[in-house]
Amino acid sequence: MRARHCLVWILVLLPLSSASPQSSPSGPRAILPRSHEIALARSAAPAEVSRNATVLALTPKGFEVAERGSNGVTCLVNRSQPESLEPECFDPEGSQTIMPMEVRRTEQLQAGRSPRDIDREIADGVLSGKYRFPRRPAMIYMLSSAQVLFSEEGKRVGQWHPHLMIYYPGLTAADLGLRSDSTPQGPVIVDHEGKPQSTIIIIQSAFVDPAPE
Repeated sequence: MRARHCLVWILVLLPLSSASPQSSPSGPRAILPRSHEIALARSAAPAEVSRNATVLALTPKGFEVAERGSNGVTCLVNRSQPESLEPECFDPEGSQTIMPMEVRRTEQLQAGRSPRDIDREIADGVLSGKYRFPRRPAMIYMLSSAQVLFSEEGKRVGQWHPHLMIYYPGLTAADLGLRSDSTPQGPVIVDHEGKPQSTIIIIQSAFVDPAPE
């Protein structure tokens, strides 16, 4: 019963794609110059957080460590779509839990695998203990002014608000004294409320600009 519960949890957490071939997220990603990739990755969080973070850089074979940090934070430029740029910094708990699943997903999309096959592989990884869910709230910084975002349908939407994402399983808007119809204007939104992938989204007032190379 526990295994079945974990399997359902991961399949809910990692959305199954119904994208058409024209909007498929599978395929090669742009490989940026290493110094540019590092600067973009670190721009996801304030310098106080990112300066001592480990930085991962995407290569044709997947992500690799570009710079080793010391504070448990990990920064990277994720690419959920072939042309997207999503600078993210994961706190220590996020680096151990959410990030490995996201990294694997992006690497396998880059290799041309289908989202459904990747979801199944990651679900199996949770059941085997290769991946785990956060044991406490896990935070992701997404504050970079260089973000290039796409909708789930593959449409380019550009920037959204600079924001923090705190994974908090099962949370509802009512738990925070919010209405369930809180709008994306924030400043606090609960996404996927009451579900295993529920997230507190905290909109910030300003972007962080990438440091000069």
